Amino acid sequence: PVSLPSAVGQCGNQVGCRFWDLALREHAAVNKKGIYDEALSSFFRNVDTRSGGDGPDIYKGKICSLKARALLIDMEEGVVNEILQGPLRDVFDSKQLITDVSGSGNNWAVGHKLYGYQYQENIVEKLRKTAEHCDCLQCFFIIHSMGGGTGSGLGTFILNLLEDEFPEVYRFVTSVYPSGEDDVITSPYNSVLAMKELNEHADCVLPIENESLFDIVNKIHQMINSGKLGSTLKQNSLVTSSTGSGKTVQEKPFDAMNNIVANLLLNLTSSARFEGSLNMDLNEISMNLVPFPRLHYLVSSLTPLYTLTDVNVPSRRLDQMFSDAFSRDHQLIQSDPKHSLYLACALLVRGNVQVSDLRRNIERLKPSLHFVSWNQEGWKTGLCSVPPVGHSHSLLTLANNTCVKPTFIELKDRFMKLYKKKAHLHHYLHVDGMEQSCFSEAISSLSDLIEEYNELDATRGGPRTDPSRLKIAV
Repeated sequence: PVSLPSAVGQCGNQVGCRFWDLALREHAAVNKKGIYDEALSSFFRNVDTRSGGDGPDIYKGKICSLKARALLIDMEEGVVNEILQGPLRDVFDSKQLITDVSGSGNNWAVGHKLYGYQYQENIVEKLRKTAEHCDCLQCFFIIHSMGGGTGSGLGTFILNLLEDEFPEVYRFVTSVYPSGEDDVITSPYNSVLAMKELNEHADCVLPIENESLFDIVNKIHQMINSGKLGSTLKQNSLVTSSTGSGKTVQEKPFDAMNNIVANLLLNLTSSARFEGSLNMDLNEISMNLVPFPRLHYLVSSLTPLYTLTDVNVPSRRLDQMFSDAFSRDHQLIQSDPKHSLYLACALLVRGNVQVSDLRRNIERLKPSLHFVSWNQEGWKTGLCSVPPVGHSHSLLTLANNTCVKPTFIELKDRFMKLYKKKAHLHHYLHVDGMEQSCFSEAISSLSDLIEEYNELDATRGGPRTDPSRLKIAV
């Protein structure tokens, strides 16, 4: 099965750049003979470029020239040009890029209404061309941020296009949400306008908060520098650093944060790329974790965050990995799933882990977690035998949990502060096709979503230790 990522906007393309670098490193660590195999084909085409230009695909044998199955879209050229001049320049060609020069000016309406319609035909054509090269297209990924103009506006416009053009293909969205101290004053408008589109057109959304990424990077640095774990830790965590990728690239301030998101995407797709005793396809995630169409926001956590010097670690560390995955400080949004209500939970494990380890840890953790009464056994598990580079094992959890609600409430509050004063509205309303009703509909959509989570939370009764909650009469 093939996943087709589209990176939209500055943040999306910076995360995408880290993702492709890590994907190549991961496949290089496993594929020592340089043979184009099924695992590689899920993200890369093997193209015969000897005759010049974009030659025919080669489906077997030696790797000739790998081309990423992807679209890079940004309405200013900076980040995409950096990628084209960097170590990954040969992985992309001009047929996969759409850029403009003026940017969206932190304005959702410019990205969605102006550039969306201006570039619609070009985007559809490139999506079709890229999809034609895929034997079994399973899902589209959109990687974008919510606070700016291009990622939020054009990113959600592309989401709508995907639903129209490829209605049968799953749409996964990785959305980076701005923090309260964001430097874009209009980010609450952009985020809420984008959320309406995510509510209506995405199959699954993985929300990620800048603040959480920042906290995780600091936590890793503190742990490594404190020396508490002595020589058991490597100086550089592969979750945040590209050190060891064989390329001496000057790391930028956001690279560590972007690396975390890239690792999330790698682990999410690992089961589709590598063998394992319990494979989990991306369409299974949506099928098992999304019981109601609008409640498709999945909270993610990654463990371990550190890279150990000795990959042969004892099982005590394995159990710790499962415990950490449910702790507040490993979540990729500011949330505490343990004290909220689970609709369902997926565990995607990589490395030398047995089904018995998985079962033991689920039974151990279960008493401390609140699941909805009608889905007490709401666990979905995947086991992939190939661990991430530098690890013996890793765990990605995806939780459909009401703990996302505070993030949405805070976003609504920030939106209303501006909207009550009609501040900055004129910047949006002068764009063709943008009406004030777009704002009222967007905040109404977000309020309805929050209310759906409230209704679920209201069903949660009794303390965690009270066994009677398992005997709720219907």
